[in-house]
Order: sequence, then C-alpha cells, then structure tokens
Amino acid sequence: MTRDQLRAKANELPLLPGVYLMMDKTGQVIYVGKAKKLKNRVSQYFQDTASHNEKTKMMVAHVDRFDTIIVRSEFEALVLENSLIKRHQPRYNILLKDDKGYPFVRLDEKSSYPRFSLVNRTADDGARYYGPFGGRHETRLALDAVCAALRLPTCSRRFPRDIGKERPCLNFHMGRCDGFCRGQPDGEEYRRRMAQAASLLEGRLRAVTGELTERMTTAAEALDFETAAALRDQIRALSVLSKEQRVIAGICADTDVWGAYTSPARSGVAVLHIENGDLLARQTEVFPDAADSEDALLSAVVPQYYLSRQSLPREILLPAAMEDADALAALLTERSGHAVAVRVPQRGQRRALLDIAHRNAREEVERVTDAAQRISGTLRQLQQLAQLPALPRRMESYDISHTGGDDQVGGMVVFQDGRPLKSAYRRFRVETCREGDDYGAMREVLTRRFRRYLDGDEKFAPLPDLLLIDGGENHARIAEEVLAGLGLDVPVLGMVKDDRHRTRALITARGQELGIQQTPALFALIGTVQEEVHRFAIAYHHQKHTRSAKRSQLDNIPGVGEARKKKLLQHFGTVTAVKQADVEQLAAVVPRAAAQAVYDRFHGAKTE
Repeated sequence: MTRDQLRAKANELPLLPGVYLMMDKTGQVIYVGKAKKLKNRVSQYFQDTASHNEKTKMMVAHVDRFDTIIVRSEFEALVLENSLIKRHQPRYNILLKDDKGYPFVRLDEKSSYPRFSLVNRTADDGARYYGPFGGRHETRLALDAVCAALRLPTCSRRFPRDIGKERPCLNFHMGRCDGFCRGQPDGEEYRRRMAQAASLLEGRLRAVTGELTERMTTAAEALDFETAAALRDQIRALSVLSKEQRVIAGICADTDVWGAYTSPARSGVAVLHIENGDLLARQTEVFPDAADSEDALLSAVVPQYYLSRQSLPREILLPAAMEDADALAALLTERSGHAVAVRVPQRGQRRALLDIAHRNAREEVERVTDAAQRISGTLRQLQQLAQLPALPRRMESYDISHTGGDDQVGGMVVFQDGRPLKSAYRRFRVETCREGDDYGAMREVLTRRFRRYLDGDEKFAPLPDLLLIDGGENHARIAEEVLAGLGLDVPVLGMVKDDRHRTRALITARGQELGIQQTPALFALIGTVQEEVHRFAIAYHHQKHTRSAKRSQLDNIPGVGEARKKKLLQHFGTVTAVKQADVEQLAAVVPRAAAQAVYDRFHGAKTE
C-alpha cells in the first residue's frame, strides 16, 4: 500500500480501543501497539513524519499494511498487546529479554536427601515452595549462604547414590560443608538441617537459632565438646547471616521501584524489590535503542513485565505517570487477588527510592554503552532537533575576534564524529572589510573558505554536514547568503549565548530557536564546540595583536632591514636615542644613505 492508501485506511478506523499490527512487504509483524482510540493513534504514523524520531521514521518506511483488532476495553487492549508482542517479537518494539518473573525455591520433601532448586512457577506436585523472591541471582546467593551456615552440600553430587564413591570436595576442606558424601553425618542429620534451612527461608531465624543453642547446651553438658563446638559455629554463622544476608527472611516482594533512563544511544530500566523497607534485589534491562522519553519507555516495558507473572507486588512505584496506569493497576489487582497500587511519589522515602532506581538504570546503560555509541546517539539527537538531511558527523564552527576593531581574525574549527579534528583547523586574517564589522568579517571568512573548496584546494575539503556560527540569527543568515551565492547547500545554525557567554540554544537563519538545555549530552557537545572555536579565534587574535604591538618605529625605513635595525639598537640602546642622533652619528653605524633615511623618518625630509 502507498502512504496515501495507508493514511486513508487509518482515517477510516473507529474511535474505539484496540490493538494495531504494522507489517512489512513480507507480511512480518514489525510493530505492535495499543490505543484508546485506534483512529487517532494509527493515523499519526502516516501524517507529517517530521516530528517522528529516527526509529519511528524507519518503522513507518517499512510499513506495507496494518491490521487492527478492536476490543471492549483498555484492559483487553493491554493484555492483547502484551500477548501479541510476545508471540511476534516485533523488531521495532522494546522487548524484554526473558519472562522468568520472580523465582520460587522448590523443596521436594519426599526425597530421602531433599535439595533446593529454583523454579519460575509453583506446581501442584506435592513439593514445598518458598517465595516468590526478588531476583534469581540474589536468591541463589541466599541459598548458598543458608547452606554454608548449616554446612549443607551445594555440589552436584546426589545422595544416597554418590555416598562413599569419591573423596569429599573442596567445600568440605574449607569448612563450608560437613561432607555428607562420606556417609557421616547421616541422612537423619541431613534432613534435620534441611528443615532448619526451610525455616530460615520462612523467616524463622530465632526458632532455628534457639533449637541449635539448646542442642549445643545439651552436648556441652554431656561433655560432647566436639559436637557442641560444631553447633556453636553454626549459631555464629547464622548470626552473621542475619546481619549480612537479609534477603533470606521470607522475602515475598511486596514493593517494586522502577527507574528508567534513556541516553542518546540506548535506554534501560531498573527494578528494585523492596520488602519491609529493606532493599532485597535489583533487576536491570538495557535496550539497544534510545527511547523517545522515560515515560514512553515505562509505558512499553512495565505491562510486559507484569502481565505474564504469577506473583505480583502490592505496590509499584514509578518515576512519572505512565499511560494506562489505572487500567494496569485494575488488571493486576484482578489477577493477583489482592490490591496492586501504581503510584508516582513526589517526596519522602519513596521518592528517594525512585532516585536510587533511576541511578541504577543510568549506570547500567552507561556501563554497556561505549563512547562511539554515545556520540553517535548525540549526533542523531542533533539531526532530529534541527531536521538535518544527514547525520552531522563533520561540523565546522566559525568565530570572529578583534580588539576594538583592530587586528580582526577569523577562526574555523572542525569536529569529526563529535571530536576536535585539529589538523583541519584554519585561521583567517580579515583583510577587506572595515574594522569592527563582525558581519562583514564573517562574510569574508566564509566566502574565502568555500571559494578555496570550489577551487579544488584539498585543505578545505570535504564540505561539512553542518555549519555552527558563533553568533545569532544575523550571523546564520549571512552564512546562508554566502553559501547560496556560491551555489552550495550546507545546513547552518547559529549558537546563541546567555549572559555568561555560554551557548544556551541553537538558532536558524529565520530566527527559530532550538532548545538544547533539556538534552544534557547535546548541550555539552554544542557548548564544547562553542568554547573551542572561541578559544581558537582568540588565540590567533592575541598572537597577531602581540606582533602588532611589538612593531618598532624603525620598521619600514628604506635601506634599514632587520640587521641594520639591530645594529642601531645595539649601538644607541633605545629608539629614543636613535631619534636624537644626527646624520653623522648614524652614519658611523650604518651606510650614509640609510643614516639619512633614518634621520628623515624622525625629523622630516629637507625640502629645497
């Protein structure tokens, strides 16, 4: 279908809730979305695409047709969208990597030597299940800590099959396991300790510690000091465990705290699982593309995260209002059998937790994003903001510098892929315009630069993808006039400064300001370019101005070059002494003709 046909079809859709599926020429689903009003949402894709980001433009460019499914409510749209995303895995949707949910710990008590294992869901199989726990990694750490405290095996051996077959493993020699593979302690002691471990997972630390203390006392009274010492060591291990491994105390995850972060190159989320005010686990997910905003990222990810999970928290904290949050809360409440609240805290402890989650998301995104990806993402942001025809990989910036109109110079700096390319820097001495005319000086510098390009000078090739002029609307307009007069087409933006001489915005030749302060990476890049071109122009001006200040009054006298000037100063000491000398005194140092020329410079030539 053509773009016009797609637009016409979208305009015929009803103003009803539903799900839409975008497909390419092969019929493959490349994007799935939901809408409260299908007509309004779908038609936006095929209107003016200038406001779309790069990813959306690319998606729309591949759309050959689309289908819609009308549902009765926003609830149904939410559920159906999630189901279709999981089924089709569309390339332009933000996709979670897995669907594991909160893990449970399974214990098969029917076995003579039961072991703990991690599972995603509970089952009606006669085993005992503990949890759900906050995260798989943290839960494994908790199980390892419990087994180490009670000296239970964590190796791959299976009992009673492997008893007595091999020597004890390293855990036994490190004191982390009592070596049940030897046959001693026996199966009864093994099951007693597993029961204690299960009690720990249920949060009954005091009961387990009390039982061990009672057994230790009994052993000591019976003069069984070896057993009493072993029980004492277990009690000590549990004491440390209660302080350092708080994750084991029956951590049914009742609060989730979300953080979201989008960089120029990637985006990501972090979920903190909170139980009774304790931070128990963290999960992060980084996506290969930047999201439109953190709100949009949350709207895409949060429903996917929860709709397929067996257990749900009682509270979900978000950093910003999410689309369809009320519908999601109602749906999760219906599924879980208990109230699930979706909140956006503005202050207090919950807000502080959101800040922690945001920092976790940001750090994880930055960790997996290299410098090249970051700068590429920043350049894409600039391209989208200024609606540039190409990614501005090569940018040139210009500035004029002078002192009271004297010694005017121009500086040209080049940034390639966001970094200064100093070998391409160029300096211009302003020659033709009147002193103090910034606009005329800029016109002259740009004209000379691009004429050199047109004349085939390799030092001024290639053309840049963007010109950044240190100045406002008028400077940008002059640059466009110069380019148009030479038959060249290069985008131009001015860099507008604030009262502190820092770039605060970009501006077109037509006076349209483009804000950059809300995009930190882009703001930093433009600020760096502005500071560098200003530094380079001022440095050249100072160099030229210093040479001008050092010019001697003996310069440009006929017959007096550097060597004779040096002789005069060495003989007389100062220029003032040279001025006061007569012709005969001067002729004793330099030839008479030169001496006469020096005398005439300061005293005037004689007229007949």
